[in-house]
Amino acid sequence: MDQEMSYGSDYKFIPATSIASGIGIEVLPDIYSHTIQIVNICLVGNPDRNEYVLVDAGMPESAEEIIRVAEERFGSGSRPKAIILTHGHFDHVGAIVELVKHWQVPVFAHEMELPFLTGRQSYPEPDPTVEGGMVAKMSPMFPNEPINLGNQVEKLPADGTVPFLDGFRWIHTPGHSPGHVSFFRDSDRALIAGDAFINVKQDTLYKVLTQEQEINGPPRYLTTDWQAAKNSVQRLAELNPSVAVVGHGAPVAGDALSIGLRRLVNEFDRLAVPDYGKYVDGGGPH
Repeated sequence: MDQEMSYGSDYKFIPATSIASGIGIEVLPDIYSHTIQIVNICLVGNPDRNEYVLVDAGMPESAEEIIRVAEERFGSGSRPKAIILTHGHFDHVGAIVELVKHWQVPVFAHEMELPFLTGRQSYPEPDPTVEGGMVAKMSPMFPNEPINLGNQVEKLPADGTVPFLDGFRWIHTPGHSPGHVSFFRDSDRALIAGDAFINVKQDTLYKVLTQEQEINGPPRYLTTDWQAAKNSVQRLAELNPSVAVVGHGAPVAGDALSIGLRRLVNEFDRLAVPDYGKYVDGGGPH
């Protein structure tokens, strides 16, 4: 029998909150993004049909808020068909144990994230030496031990389909984490990007708190493979998304998205890659 689901021993509430916290945005009639402190969850499904999935699971100790937001949109007592993860970093799985217990639904993630979701492997330590601001300096307090979802988590189908998300396909977008995925719908070019790229400079406390918009690469203090991260951004830019829900910062659409993505691709090394840090060219200033 699988051991009971659990968080790592370093799991805890992280006292960081932006001005967007608690705000929800209907990006499309069936895509709703809601900010939990400094990270976004996404509810995908049409409220008229009461069938939906939750993409990502917020910050530690946010389960009550996520359940409330889901019920406000889909009705009292409603529950998603599944929880689907872009990746398993602490701010994207912060309420998942409570949510799985409450809703009794399966969790899906990329095969390469499963060690971090079944108690077998810790993520690399966040890098507080990375070039960046206060959030990077705070990053040693962020949990990085694996959570254990036991047999509640399964791998995304190999054929690229997304369970319970008709019309979407998952795209492997590693760099920020080995099994990071983004979700794309070809019919309207809607993108759920996770942390493959974001719309705030996440390592700078001022910009996190004020949510100043700026299409940028993945959060620096947790990204370990910058070449893969660059390739992932290029791959997403080639899809020419019309709208993107990101893990951090406001949803972005139209010219702001296409111009911002083009700029990020063309100037990735300058805009996204830190000048120094232990995951940059072997670390140290250069």
